[in-house]
Amino acid sequence: MTIFKTFLKIANKYKLTIIIYTVILLAFSVANMKSSDNSMSFIATKPDILIINNDQKEGITKSLIEYIQKNSNIANIKEEEDAINDALFYRDINYVIYIPNNYRQDFLDNKNPEIKIKSTGDYAASLSEMMLKKYIQTANTYKKAGYTEEEIINNIEDILLQQTEVEVTSKLDIDKLENATFYYNFQNYALLAGCVFIICIILSSFKQEAIRKRTIVSSMKYRKYNRKMLLSSALFAIILWSFYIIISFILLGNIMFTKHGLVYIINSFIFTICALTIGLLIGNIVKTKEAVNGIVNVVALGSSFLCGVFVPIKWLPDSVLKVAHILPSYWYVKTNEALKTMEQFNTETLKPIIINMGVVVIFTVIFIIINNIISRKQRKIN
Repeated sequence: MTIFKTFLKIANKYKLTIIIYTVILLAFSVANMKSSDNSMSFIATKPDILIINNDQKEGITKSLIEYIQKNSNIANIKEEEDAINDALFYRDINYVIYIPNNYRQDFLDNKNPEIKIKSTGDYAASLSEMMLKKYIQTANTYKKAGYTEEEIINNIEDILLQQTEVEVTSKLDIDKLENATFYYNFQNYALLAGCVFIICIILSSFKQEAIRKRTIVSSMKYRKYNRKMLLSSALFAIILWSFYIIISFILLGNIMFTKHGLVYIINSFIFTICALTIGLLIGNIVKTKEAVNGIVNVVALGSSFLCGVFVPIKWLPDSVLKVAHILPSYWYVKTNEALKTMEQFNTETLKPIIINMGVVVIFTVIFIIINNIISRKQRKIN
């Protein structure tokens, strides 16, 4: 009971630090929510294209131009190279199509006339290129099959000019799940920093020479001492975790009352237990309070950067991800990322999530074992 009271008394002195970590978590979460798009509808994107036609606008040439016009926004730019280059640079247009002189006749004569292009190289330009290639390949297919020009145009109009209705069949609220994933990913930093800082500070207080020797010569066995320190640390960690969970219900709303929300909560609880064992392990190694801030930066910030908290996992290079595999934060974040795209909950979809959580549990057990070994050695009086 003495250890427990002392633990909470010291923790209370550093409540400002916990408040700072909480403010950081809230600030980034709210900023992310404000920047997210709340629309669930699908909007087809049309690229901005400039067509420079050096051929007569008839036959296959006319058909090609009409096809491009129906599937893009035709830009009104001076047909001068300087003006065109400026428009491309400033993204006023995405794609420029140069139809050469005598294109129609060369096409019908199987001369494979070349259509030159200029491009911004972005996604809209890629869409424009796909559209152009689709028309040309379809036209060439019919021509090789022996169709006349009129038949080629009619068949192209029947196939390519048909509009496809896009229906969004997913029931997921992508925006809310994105927000939830961001919040719980960033919770990795807040939980690690909070647990490691407070627990290390408290353990360093118990390591003062007089207190340490008194504990060693007492009748309390090291296993019992470790168990009490673990339980006291666990209570603090659970209180901190509960506080962050309550905040998530306030910020994220109804999504937390779904199956997704339940798994987010379970995943964060498992990671919280792992975080407190990390704090205990580091606290038994670190001897001075002055070193704690540096340790927090290395552990909390380092793992957050490496494991996809500050930078999404999909943007991290493979070399970084290979290193991240040896950190529990990676498996915690990986579960959160999987949840935001999960439509159904069954044995097959939950299997990778259970594996991720299991890996975090294994890390927790390893940290407890190492901590017991270190603690037993430290109880020997030099």
